[in-house]
Amino acid sequence: MLETLDAAAVHRWCDGGLRALRAHQREIDDLNVYPVPDGDTGTNLVLTLAAAREAVRSALHEEPRTPLGRLMGRMARGALLGARGNSGVIVSQILRGMADSFASSVAVRGGELARALRQATDAAYAAVARPVEGTVLSVMAAAAEAAGRIRSDDLVAVARAAARAAAEALDRTPRQLPVLARAGVVDAGGRGLCLLLDALVDTVEESEFVAPPAPAPPPRAERPDDHDDHDDHDDHDDCAGHGYEVQYLLDAEPEAVDRLRAALDALGDSLVVVGSGDGTWNVHVHVPADAIGPAVEAGVGAGRPYQIKVTPLAEKRPGAESRGAVVVAAGDGLTALFEAEGAVVVDRNPSTAEMLAAVRACGASAVVLLPNDANTQAVAVTAAREAESIGVHVSVVPTRSPVQALAALAVRDHTRPFADDVIAMAEAAGACRYGEVCTARRDALTVAGPCRAGDLLGLVDGEVHVIGSDLSDVSHRLLDRMLGGGGELVTLVLGADAPAELEDHLRGHVHRTWPFIELQCYTGGQPRYHLLAGVE
Repeated sequence: MLETLDAAAVHRWCDGGLRALRAHQREIDDLNVYPVPDGDTGTNLVLTLAAAREAVRSALHEEPRTPLGRLMGRMARGALLGARGNSGVIVSQILRGMADSFASSVAVRGGELARALRQATDAAYAAVARPVEGTVLSVMAAAAEAAGRIRSDDLVAVARAAARAAAEALDRTPRQLPVLARAGVVDAGGRGLCLLLDALVDTVEESEFVAPPAPAPPPRAERPDDHDDHDDHDDHDDCAGHGYEVQYLLDAEPEAVDRLRAALDALGDSLVVVGSGDGTWNVHVHVPADAIGPAVEAGVGAGRPYQIKVTPLAEKRPGAESRGAVVVAAGDGLTALFEAEGAVVVDRNPSTAEMLAAVRACGASAVVLLPNDANTQAVAVTAAREAESIGVHVSVVPTRSPVQALAALAVRDHTRPFADDVIAMAEAAGACRYGEVCTARRDALTVAGPCRAGDLLGLVDGEVHVIGSDLSDVSHRLLDRMLGGGGELVTLVLGADAPAELEDHLRGHVHRTWPFIELQCYTGGQPRYHLLAGVE
């Protein structure tokens, strides 16, 4: 039995938690309460913890005796950048809360673990705009409450109490959320958290810890938060007289960074130096041409700079800003549509790091994120917060479908203030009702009645309204349901497996039944959804 939690135990916990999640990945995916083909909580948790484990291994390779608090910080940071879906973001915040608590602990015994679980609960609730009981949040809260209630310094006893209470809270989730009760399942994210707490119990119950083989050096090609956007700018003469933006990532100690700030402040303005909590700093400064070299040399003097980027600042009107857009979408046709609107496209279910890379790729000082999926909202919000540390202002327009993103992009106007533009885009997206046709992945009880795996489902704003077996018939009924509430413009996006004749069938139906409707139809090529529909 371990009396205290140390860095080696955290390493083993991370490995064990990932093994458990992988073993139960399909089971957790199948706990999705809806029959639509988006049940990927287990997959998202696996990918999130895999990023956390890679960060732990990298830290131990760089510093084999990494202190516990610092190692937990690296684990949390890795989870944050690798987080996918709402569940991944929440777990990353749970780890962050624990890391923040451990940072001030000399030794982590039972009492310290209980306090860390309480801080992790607070961090998890803070990460969700509208917390809902009967979810992973309830499971985490129950674990923390039980850990604190026993008032023991016995590490094993506290870990066991937390895991036991989490399992009991998981069993209660169907009584807290009617949608879980109807589906006869427990909360998927809560199930994943229980596996992580069980892995923690397995870790601290070991009487002796056998150190794993030294991890192999990780590939240096790319860190979770590094992307190959390194640009060399050798001919600055064409832009003489303008300022330059110098940016780089820096591995350095805090004392050296204090000296760096003073040096860069003397060289230029718009200085931003922010840390990620794991010894990595993001440096941003505007300097004249003759100060580019000294700005980089100051970084060399402070530590190890990399991902160095020098960009000439174009002349702008006071207050003007360059703008960009990042859209989450899948399918060649949809990607081409969004790229034609000047957006950077990220594939479905992105991690925080992938969204950050897309923000960087915009090369803009103000960027709007269009997640196009409720399960990607938290990742987008997290990426927006992270982007502020590199000097990019990011706003999230909470789109839930690509058709809403098309409506939002259609009203962009760069001549008005960015905040006003974001409001206009959000209003356009909100005014667009969205529909989808997909194949049910499992038997379920929906608001439209029971469905069987393999049935075709027509959804309006995320709720099943039509169930059938013929794609044209389900699509017609779905459009009739949507247009029955009014509308002037219909946008249809055909999926990858939609038959060639579907577009003609839908055009004919709309023209016959709704003759005054303007219709736009695109080949999106998106997977999973045979048809996307928007009504404005």
